[in-house]
Amino acid sequence: MAAELSECLPVEAERQYDLALFGATGFTGGLTARYLAQHAPEGLRWALVGRNRGKLEAVASQLAQLEPAAPAPDLLEADAADPAALAKVAVAARVVITTVGPYALYGGPLVAACAAAGTDYVDLTGEPEFVDRMWVENHAEAERTGARIVHCCGFDSIPHDLGVYFTIQRLPEGVPLKVNGYVRSSASFSGGTYASAINAFARFRQTLGAAKQRRHSEPRAEGREIHSSAPVVRRDTDLGGWVVPLPTIDGTVVRRSAAALDRYGPDFTYGHHMVSRHLSTIAAISAGVGAVALLAPLPPARKLLLKVKSSGEGPDEAERERSWFRVRFVGEGGGKRVVTEVSGGDPGYGETSKMLAESGLCLAFDELPPSAGQVTTAVAMGDALLTRLQRAGIAFSVLEPAEA
Repeated sequence: MAAELSECLPVEAERQYDLALFGATGFTGGLTARYLAQHAPEGLRWALVGRNRGKLEAVASQLAQLEPAAPAPDLLEADAADPAALAKVAVAARVVITTVGPYALYGGPLVAACAAAGTDYVDLTGEPEFVDRMWVENHAEAERTGARIVHCCGFDSIPHDLGVYFTIQRLPEGVPLKVNGYVRSSASFSGGTYASAINAFARFRQTLGAAKQRRHSEPRAEGREIHSSAPVVRRDTDLGGWVVPLPTIDGTVVRRSAAALDRYGPDFTYGHHMVSRHLSTIAAISAGVGAVALLAPLPPARKLLLKVKSSGEGPDEAERERSWFRVRFVGEGGGKRVVTEVSGGDPGYGETSKMLAESGLCLAFDELPPSAGQVTTAVAMGDALLTRLQRAGIAFSVLEPAEA
């Protein structure tokens, strides 16, 4: 099967490994390694990468017990801060998957190594500073070498990016389009995600600086307009709750896909929202986030906040089984209106590890549209990844077909 999958690849793309996974000894990385072992195509050539060989051997032993028929991964030692070691891994692999965060602190050297080597790269970051800084530092080099650098390949931001991609395909072409996304979920989060959030709040000034630098460097879509919906808090009876703007990276990713793909129309607007039954819940979340945003930039307070949850800690299997997400999209344009929904199980870990692994497999084995540089999931993988995720159990549904 692996031979059949690789027939579409040029000879020069052949490398020692189809996939290399950084971070398999962590919580989400371990789930990703397990998913890859469970769903690996026959003959998959892959490697687990980390700085501690003993921990890598323990993960490989667990995988062999859980999935004895799966191809055994090689084990490669490399530190996230060792550019020479990272370069060797990037040259050896067609695709590198990484779960090692916070990405703003540890992720840059690996992206640079992949961009230089022409190696495709995927991660699950939701950190705007990191994404913008990596574009400024590596996009041109990745375009030159043909590498596809694809950030945000977990719950941030695949359901939203591909959900809008799925929605606009059911609306008329060549006309202004407007889509609003509404997120509901019930889930917990790991220590790694918590640490990334704390560090992102602490680096607020760096985040603004990276965004400004990218805006000044990145060309705008010629002859097309891309907008964000006006932020409004409102009660929506159809959705059964309060709707508030959700200022995560997801809306930005969607708009970047729209800027790159003509199918989104000459004038495209997207709004990203959270839905909650009770306004008090939204107020409590806002207060908590506001408090963390004020405390995280202060080193003593940040140190205490980071002690609340250890980096290797995460929800157990029973808790993940109870978790779920639903994202509803309302699209309008050309006199038509369509309602779609993307839904699945545990968004933070079960489904995120699935999305990340399938993104890596998609880049390694599927026939994809030409792209290079730092690109979104919709641009790099589009229909191929959508098909993979549907087969993997993530639902993309049309609730109300397009009608006038």
